[in-house]
Amino acid sequence: MYLLELAGDDDAFARREAASRCSAVEPLAPGLATARGVRRPETLAYTRRICRLVGTCEPAVDDAVATLSAAGIDDADGTVAVRARDVRGVSGVDTQAAERRLGAVLVDRGFDVDLEAPDRTLVALFSERAALGWLTAETVRGFGDRRPTDRPFFQPGSMAPMDARALANLAGAGPGARLLDPMCGTGGILVEAGLVGAEVVGVDAQPKMARGARRNLAAYLDGGFEVCRGDATQLPLAAGAVDGVVFDAPYGRQSKVEGDSLTALVGDALAEARRVGSRAVVVGDRPWADAAEAAGWTVEARFDRRVHGSLTRVVHVLA
Repeated sequence: MYLLELAGDDDAFARREAASRCSAVEPLAPGLATARGVRRPETLAYTRRICRLVGTCEPAVDDAVATLSAAGIDDADGTVAVRARDVRGVSGVDTQAAERRLGAVLVDRGFDVDLEAPDRTLVALFSERAALGWLTAETVRGFGDRRPTDRPFFQPGSMAPMDARALANLAGAGPGARLLDPMCGTGGILVEAGLVGAEVVGVDAQPKMARGARRNLAAYLDGGFEVCRGDATQLPLAAGAVDGVVFDAPYGRQSKVEGDSLTALVGDALAEARRVGSRAVVVGDRPWADAAEAAGWTVEARFDRRVHGSLTRVVHVLA
């Protein structure tokens, strides 16, 4: 069993993304979840740490010490460090005291302490429940290095890399997968999909966007991508050509396409996505569930993700 420390404040969304890399993901407490099998978890956006679960308890230092003291620990040789966190500040636990006392338990078991480069790290996470685990992986962050304004090609309204990574993961990005964005814009989602190992294909109706996306992909990826000008409702791809489709539909207030024309565009794009792929993630500034179902998709999940006061992105996971 594994322990996940989630990022952000939308645990349901974080757990759904984690399920793209783990099995049997279940809530434990705000900011915490458990999972079973894990594969390449370091590529997740909305998970911070993955640990081999030692045990859970009430969110108090005494309970954490008792839980660790009662746990079986194989191979107490080597060095260890303890890292404690008050997840989202809900427990009020003195994390320094927790580290000292849990460290003392491990020293009594035969470990030496090394705070700089330990052989093993015990993580103690305190929320409405507490959980202890041996650190297995920390996700590779670095999203700030790929801010939209720092890319070779930028347009206002570009999605933050952390969100783009999560959407790519939800759509099945990873080694051996081929992922399509039929409204790729500046290519932000495809950059993140490519960085986790997917082969990516971008299409955009505007020549400027297709050229710009190509520049951005070339800046971050060492091959493994294709970008062309094209129509999302008539894709230049054979049936079943991709494993997953992900796109950020035009927003009515920011797009030249509005009303019935926008509805028709997104509906037709969803039908084309159904033709070329077997799973999809579609984002918009409004629900597109009816259009997705009319195109033959089943809406497996929906998440309303607030961006700012005037924009909430609605994320649909389709199969």
